[in-house]
Amino acid sequence: MELNQNIIEKIQLLQAKYAAMGQDLESYLDGLLYADYLTYWDYIHLDTLLSLQTPTTPFPDEEIFIMYHQITELYFKLSLHELKQISEKKDVVADFLIARVNRVNRYFEALTKSFDIMVDGMEKEQFLKFRMSLLPASGFQSGQYRMIEVYSTTFDRLVEPSERHRFTENFSTEDIPEMYEYIYWKKGATELQTGKKTLTLRQFERKYSKQLIEMAQSVKDSNLRSIVHRLPESDQKNPALMEALRWLDTNVNVNWPLVHYKSAVRYLQKNPEDIAATGGTNWQKYLPPRFQKRIFFPEVWTQKELDEWGRGWVESVVFNQTA
Repeated sequence: MELNQNIIEKIQLLQAKYAAMGQDLESYLDGLLYADYLTYWDYIHLDTLLSLQTPTTPFPDEEIFIMYHQITELYFKLSLHELKQISEKKDVVADFLIARVNRVNRYFEALTKSFDIMVDGMEKEQFLKFRMSLLPASGFQSGQYRMIEVYSTTFDRLVEPSERHRFTENFSTEDIPEMYEYIYWKKGATELQTGKKTLTLRQFERKYSKQLIEMAQSVKDSNLRSIVHRLPESDQKNPALMEALRWLDTNVNVNWPLVHYKSAVRYLQKNPEDIAATGGTNWQKYLPPRFQKRIFFPEVWTQKELDEWGRGWVESVVFNQTA
């Protein structure tokens, strides 16, 4: 069988490629000749993936709990994949931002719409029993979610609103360690009676604080909000970009916390003794968006929308959808 000209040209290109790296094409062809065909299960490491569910109790619904949180973290990783591309891109244009931000929106929408798995997909009796064996672990401890926040907006927007007066909008990288001490989510993991940090928070800080501070410093001027602010004014006002940013704010800062709140209400009683089931986090005050008013892009919202943040207007009023 004679080689056609296209194959000959590709072999020549390969030879030039490997020669430029000081490599011998013939050796690589030997490897290709003897290599086995790739399979789906090997490519995605399926056996490993399916072995990562290790319940700590005999209750069957614990496996649902584990898998859904693992799926959540994979979606978070997809979101970070997009946000990192935005942060590292040179000469960013509006179309690039719109495409990447909408990818993140789709990931969060998939998570939010699937959260019924957590709300209605487990027996309450089983949950309240196996959940106590997991203390002090909590979804509060998701480092990737905090990284998504850092990549999305300027760090001052993550400072507790009542403490922002301590810092100017022109803060420096040297200010970030101090700003981190006033980050909004720390109040969500303090003991109700004493105001002390819970073990859940102390564990999280030991693992992630240094990494988050360094990340915030490295993306101080290359987070999504900063990049948008550097676009020409006409691009900043691009309706498709503004809509994508509004949805990102809504998905990350309203819809996602609210479905967690719905789940907590479904499974937990409202007295302080049962707060232990979330690792000690003060979920009644931490999860409802109207209390945090965490907003990545305040410039894309009206004052009325900002004032009514998290109070039911998001889908029913702004986006003309039924909540």
